Amino acid sequence: MSNAYLIIREGSKWADVFRLVPGESVTIGRGPTNAVVVKDERCSRNHAEVFQASGAWKLRDLDSRNGTVVAGGRLSGDYELQPGDIIQIGNSHMAFVHDLAQAFPDTSTLLKTSKAVDGSATAVGVAVNGEDESVFDAFEPTMITHRKGQSRFLEGGEAEDPSESSPKINRATAKLCRLAFELAKSTDVFSLANAALDGLFEGTQVDAGAILLRSRDESGARRSEELEVIAQRSDGAHAYHRVSSFLASTVMRDGQAVMARNVMDDSQLGNRDSRGEILATSVICAPVRLEGELLGLVHLYSTNPDKSTDPEDLEFTLAVADTVGVALENLNRRQELAENLNQMQTECVQLREQLGVQSEIVGSSEVMMRVTQQIARAAPSRATVLIRGESGVGKELVARAVHFSSPRKKGPFVCINAAALSETLLESELFGHEKGAFTGATERKIGKFEQAHKGTLMLDEIGEMSPSIQAKFLRVLEGHPFERVGGAEAIKVDVRSIAATNRDLEKDVAEGKFRRDLYFRLHVLEIVVPGLRKRPEDIPELAAYFLRKFNEETGRKLRGYTPRAMEELLRYRWPGNVREMKNVIERAVVLARNDFIDHEDLVLSRLNTAGDTEMGMERSEPQIGYQPVSLADVERAHIMRTLAATAWNKSKTATILGIERSTLDRKIRRYGLEADRRGV
Repeated sequence: MSNAYLIIREGSKWADVFRLVPGESVTIGRGPTNAVVVKDERCSRNHAEVFQASGAWKLRDLDSRNGTVVAGGRLSGDYELQPGDIIQIGNSHMAFVHDLAQAFPDTSTLLKTSKAVDGSATAVGVAVNGEDESVFDAFEPTMITHRKGQSRFLEGGEAEDPSESSPKINRATAKLCRLAFELAKSTDVFSLANAALDGLFEGTQVDAGAILLRSRDESGARRSEELEVIAQRSDGAHAYHRVSSFLASTVMRDGQAVMARNVMDDSQLGNRDSRGEILATSVICAPVRLEGELLGLVHLYSTNPDKSTDPEDLEFTLAVADTVGVALENLNRRQELAENLNQMQTECVQLREQLGVQSEIVGSSEVMMRVTQQIARAAPSRATVLIRGESGVGKELVARAVHFSSPRKKGPFVCINAAALSETLLESELFGHEKGAFTGATERKIGKFEQAHKGTLMLDEIGEMSPSIQAKFLRVLEGHPFERVGGAEAIKVDVRSIAATNRDLEKDVAEGKFRRDLYFRLHVLEIVVPGLRKRPEDIPELAAYFLRKFNEETGRKLRGYTPRAMEELLRYRWPGNVREMKNVIERAVVLARNDFIDHEDLVLSRLNTAGDTEMGMERSEPQIGYQPVSLADVERAHIMRTLAATAWNKSKTATILGIERSTLDRKIRRYGLEADRRGV
């Protein structure tokens, strides 16, 4: 009467064997907290209870919704179980027996066609691989001898006195410490599992085992019910045999490590050799856990009768299993961080590529090729660059090209327009200010110089700076530290400066509007960006570039320009340069009514360019009484007026006219302008 078992069958297959322990009550139900979990919709969460009273095992229904059937009748009160009684709950059946070999004697035919799910079910009388069931009559059932929920190696509290610890415990502690370092160095789950097995085989009396983890579900988490063998090992004469469903379900259900004996696997002939001796003398199965979540199992067993596992091995295995759980989580986080880092690096490259596209200088004319060559020569240097040109020619694009072609390309590129701010605000923007430095300074502000540390600072419209700001700017350019507005801390930065202007700085210096020493400090490397009217060869290329750009932004599919529209673009003087052209084409793309941009879609201004004079170069209708003249007369008068406006500065006149100095000299001789000058 000391042995009693519940043999659980679901459908036509044996699912589990549960040993009834005297003095312990066993609950049956659908809820996971029950000792026997029945996965049946007709089973209540807490359905029934088996308990021992007066030396007998009794069954009680716990007010279940669908009731409990035993011995062919519905249970109404406490029922004393007899060997061979069948308990029916929904579609699940349980047999109560004292001797496993006597279970279901009248259903042997059915049992022989059922697949055994563990060694205990085979002992009931299931024939495997055609063997006669009498072979298994002498089998002892799987016997769980020890359970453990938490290893003392990982428990908190006061440390043990080494003098009072056994040598085996001290060795196990040292091995666990070394193993934790090995697991932390693992780069993938397979190397981690193999490192854990190496440590387990070194620290326990086993010769076969495996690390099994739950398969990943659709979300990538290890929550699937299916267990996957990640690593396995066998040092004995037989290959590793997978853990039985009985042990796996017991450990996964209870979340505790167990040690058992006489365990048979699911598909082999009972782990016996030819003489009928059980090969697996003892087995340890421990859950791999992390914060209450079960990730898998550690399965170990011994086939050597002289080296059976003991409770210390169970303690060590449980500690390793918990350490594996933490190592798995750390590995997952490292992999996530690596993936995020790769993604951020990819995005950074893409952003830099996009920035590079935005900073491209479009144009293949001879003058633009010279500008490109000047950028290539200036970029590697640390020297200050002065970029000159009319408004709208793309001075900032040239500055970006210098920065991203220089060794500082990985540093910041900071741009500020001196003409857009007052003197006080410009000083605060450039050098920053401390909290309370002036009204409205509610917190510390980092200036543009500090923001551009290890990078490049572009100061546009530098000719608009006041003399006091020019003096402070010059000191920083010469490498001296500066102080924030309202502060006393000396700040030193490593910044390359690029200045840009459309003003005549030489004239401003002569008139005292711009510091002479700052001019010479800026005028180290000079890049002159020509106006768009001086490089008409680039107009078709720029027009095509802006058409593609705004087609993509607006979703339109314009195919190009009509010949009349392109003629207008080439003839126009472009007083606003590339900036104006960009705006004109953007408007044309938005408002164009056909597949091609026509001259009617182009809205061009009547403003003079910076080099035009009042003699009528603007786009205007002929006035009444206008006297037609030859082109030579118009050219002669225009050159004469331009020379007079520049005080006969031939270099400046040639630049305004867009011709070479030698060409201007020839025209002066051709038209006899020197004689006219003397006669004036």
